[in-house]
Amino acid sequence: MSGPPDPVPPRRGPNGRLALGLIGIVLTMVALSFAAVPFYSWFCRTTGYAGTPQVAKASTGEVLDQTISIRFDANVDPGMPWEFRPVENQMTIRIGETGMAFYEAYNPTDRTITGTAAYNVAPDIAGAYFTKIQCFCFTEQTLKPHERVLMPVTFYVDPGLTRDADTKLVKQIILSYTFYQTQPSKAQASLTPAPKPAYN
Repeated sequence: MSGPPDPVPPRRGPNGRLALGLIGIVLTMVALSFAAVPFYSWFCRTTGYAGTPQVAKASTGEVLDQTISIRFDANVDPGMPWEFRPVENQMTIRIGETGMAFYEAYNPTDRTITGTAAYNVAPDIAGAYFTKIQCFCFTEQTLKPHERVLMPVTFYVDPGLTRDADTKLVKQIILSYTFYQTQPSKAQASLTPAPKPAYN
């Protein structure tokens, strides 16, 4: 004697298939957006797109007699209470020569604050030729209450700037930083002493 027939699975109508398709599209777009962030960062660093400076361990060694003016700009995000400024507003260096500039940061608050600096150069097309060797912007910076520090940046302008039809007329580059308050990394947090307990 045979048992009852197996239940027939419900058939998906057009609306069910459409919903599944839309969910698949959304999941694909989310996955691509996460992949796009590191790709965009790599693309900017490699090409200088959007005024992103390059990074190198040393200059090329080629120094031209031609000079260029570098202007320094400093900003803080509205949520960052630090005071931040360039020590000198402008310098003139030979193209290919290694230059060094200093920025000053001051924490006027009664608490330890960690920050990270975002940076770019203007005009954007000069980003492919403005190269940093060392910079405070490569790592987090932590300032104790009322601490004031000088932070250096070492850089050069690649001589290729003068051979590029789009940039050979550039006479001034603006290096701009914006500091944002961030949560300290574990390494930074371990350097910050824990607050002492208050006693009545």
